[in-house]
Amino acid sequence: EVQLVETGGATVRPGGSLRLTCAASGFIFSNYEMSWIRQAPGKGPEWIAALNRRGDLEYYAQSVRGRSTISRDNSKNMMYLQLNNLKPEDTALYYCARPGPGKKIGTHTYDNWGPGTQVTVSS
Repeated sequence: EVQLVETGGATVRPGGSLRLTCAASGFIFSNYEMSWIRQAPGKGPEWIAALNRRGDLEYYAQSVRGRSTISRDNSKNMMYLQLNNLKPEDTALYYCARPGPGKKIGTHTYDNWGPGTQVTVSS
């Protein structure tokens, strides 16, 4: 069974930083490009970052580019998202997602994602 579990969310002040973690199991993690997606209250899901299978090609949405770093450790089946200079508009539920036939978000479709981890940015 495919499982993705996100952790690391918290309430932080504007300008703060967080490192989100995604633990993957039930599939060959290194075979998949992986993404981070977020959903703010009252809004649809937004793709924000992706990383290729080897971890050497990074892709970012404009909304987080320059403030975020996506990375992975295939030996541990883990993916990470470092978020810096957080803004109130970054408040959202953050998910890691595996591409596959399923829900379309942006230009790709995803067949598995975790329960999410909440990031709240507030002074």
